[in-house]
Amino acid sequence: MAGRFFVIGVGPGDPELVTMKAARILRESPVWFVPRGHQDGESTALAIVEPVVDSGGKEVMNHYFPMKRIHRGETPDPEVAEAWRQAAEAILVRIRQGDDVAFPTLGDPAIYSTGFYVCETLLAQVPDLHVEIIPGVSAIGASAAAAGQPLCLGNERLVVIPATFENGRLQGIIEQFDTIVLMKVHRVMDRVLALLGEMDLLEHAVLVERSSQSGQRITKGRHLLSAPEPHYFSTIIVRKS
Repeated sequence: MAGRFFVIGVGPGDPELVTMKAARILRESPVWFVPRGHQDGESTALAIVEPVVDSGGKEVMNHYFPMKRIHRGETPDPEVAEAWRQAAEAILVRIRQGDDVAFPTLGDPAIYSTGFYVCETLLAQVPDLHVEIIPGVSAIGASAAAAGQPLCLGNERLVVIPATFENGRLQGIIEQFDTIVLMKVHRVMDRVLALLGEMDLLEHAVLVERSSQSGQRITKGRHLLSAPEPHYFSTIIVRKS
């Protein structure tokens, strides 16, 4: 099987944050398999890379991945599992033809990325498949840079967690760490702000929406209480120091 599969982190949104290695592999790969989060929507990952690498002459395969909650160790939603299966099937067709397939994904593939679920599905079928993961600039790092603050210094402890945990568990984790990065906050914003208020941490919080993208917005402290509904691409950083 001559073809290879690449999962490529393309950064949080700014095309200038696409790495040189990511751009090179995208240029060299004849097939791009690009994810989109809505049936009739556009691929954000594709929109990031097209200003950097010309898609002319590439076979660009769009694939819809349902944006549903996934709990590791539990059976995934049937619609989600079917999307992974169909993606793996389509990718393997091109790989068996000898083509390299590039899967551009937002941010860094190691952090809440659909690309790794596709990898697992592929490797379950073809264990000796040639797979390479290309790291990218994470939304976490880009958000901290946009806010003008570090994530951690010296002996400070950092945790990255989904904000969708129930409040009791979330509070326990927040109490243990110096910097807390809350991902997936858009659906639970009111609950998160209420909890941070109860813990006297609201003044230490910053919300970064659409980090490095057009329309980036930064909201800090008590201004969060009057902020409009956050964008899907939103991260809250709570730095206690």
